[in-house]
Amino acid sequence: MPTLLGPTAAGKTAIALDLAARYGCAIISCDSRQIYRGMDIGTAKPTLEERSQVPHRLIDIINPDESYSVSQFIRDAAKAIRECAVQGLKPLLVGGTGLYFEGLKRGIGPQIASDPELRTKLMQRVEEEGSPALHRELQGADPEAAAKIHPNDAQRIVRALAARTGAGGGR
Repeated sequence: MPTLLGPTAAGKTAIALDLAARYGCAIISCDSRQIYRGMDIGTAKPTLEERSQVPHRLIDIINPDESYSVSQFIRDAAKAIRECAVQGLKPLLVGGTGLYFEGLKRGIGPQIASDPELRTKLMQRVEEEGSPALHRELQGADPEAAAKIHPNDAQRIVRALAARTGAGGGR
C-alpha cells in the first residue's frame, strides 16, 4: 500500500493531495493526533478545503476525552481500506505515527484489557513517589519490560505495571 510517513509539518499533506488527485487515492490518516475532533492547532491537520479535494479517512473521528489505541487504529484503518476498494479508490496511508503504521503493517500481540482504576492509582503513585520508584517496582515485576522503558517515562511504566496481574494493587 502506498505510504507517506514523516514528522509533523514536513510537507506530507501537499504531496499526499497531489498523489491522491493524480492516482485516484483516498488519504487514510496514520496520525495519532489528527483523529481528535477540535485538535487542529499543532497537529498539521489538513484544512477543510484540503479535505474537500480528495476523500480523507480517520480524521476527526473521536473526542479528545476518549481513548484510542493501536488496535482500534488497525481495525479502523482496515475498514477504511475496504471502503476505498468498494469505492474504486486506492488507499494512501499518510501520517507521522510510526506505531500506527507498524501495527497495521506487522500486527500487534494480544491485547490486555485496561483497568482504568488501577491505572489511576498507579498515576497517583507516580505523582506521590515519582516515576523512578515505580520503575524500580517494574524491574522486580518484569525486568525485561523495565529494561526497555526509561525511568522517567511514567506513561509506559504505568502501562507495563497495569498489564501485570495485581501489579501495584497492593497499595
